[in-house]
Amino acid sequence: MYYGIDMGGSKIELAVFDAQLTRLWQKRVPTPRDDYTTLLAALVALVQEADAVVGGGRVGIGVPGLIKADGTLFSANVPAASGRRVQDDLARLLERGVRIDNDANCFALSEAWDDEFRAYPSVLGLILGTGVGGGLVFNGKVFSGRNGVAGEVGHVRLPVDARAILGDVPPVACGCGQIDCIEGYLSGRGFERLYALAGGQTLTAPAIMARYRAGEAAAVAHFTRYADLLAACLGNLLTLLDPHLVVIGGGLSNVDELYPALAARLPAHLLPGCVPPRIEKARYGDAGGARGAACLNLLD
Repeated sequence: MYYGIDMGGSKIELAVFDAQLTRLWQKRVPTPRDDYTTLLAALVALVQEADAVVGGGRVGIGVPGLIKADGTLFSANVPAASGRRVQDDLARLLERGVRIDNDANCFALSEAWDDEFRAYPSVLGLILGTGVGGGLVFNGKVFSGRNGVAGEVGHVRLPVDARAILGDVPPVACGCGQIDCIEGYLSGRGFERLYALAGGQTLTAPAIMARYRAGEAAAVAHFTRYADLLAACLGNLLTLLDPHLVVIGGGLSNVDELYPALAARLPAHLLPGCVPPRIEKARYGDAGGARGAACLNLLD
């Protein structure tokens, strides 16, 4: 059996899969964010409960943050785990091997291992959620790069044409220390912020889209600008990476209007003669993180 653990800032999910990635068992518990011993105990208890149900399995874990070369984790969302060797410590307590990767990489891996999507040799997973994340999968395997940051598309800076689309909008300081990373504009929070700056109201993304569908002029103009901005930023990524498939996850992936809007706009941001890749909504939603973590042990 294959255990996939999705360790998020608010919850930990463990799901058990067979070799065909059929989910057999699943449980979620709150994440102990501030005490490392309690966090490890929660992870161990979940694995032990899964063992009692299915008799044992190989463990993979997706974590929010950067896994450094020395094995320590940097995670703003789970402070207790920052600076800790989660993989080594969990393996020691469980007395079995543990594989670990960034949660966005696990998302991309889960989608790339979809029965239909396996036909694509290169997949870019793009998460438009609270932040902007990404992962790269080549021939069914995650490509993490030298420093483990390959696919961290949220921290690519705004391209020149994107800044022109935005107009007179104040720059955004990013948590990474840079200014004008695309995360500050393309994330759900960025989507809401741009609407507030243009319309003077603070609304959630679903509320803004409800106004868009009702034909509110401010919401229509806002969505048009956001689609232009997303196409400009994604066009740069596609020119660099040229993937065969892009899968979009996160809350904004549920905005169905984005997909035809991107199809209409992307060609203008690509080199002449280039055809945009297939762009799809994520197939596995919230379950993708645990599923991708389980996939880490199917890579052998």
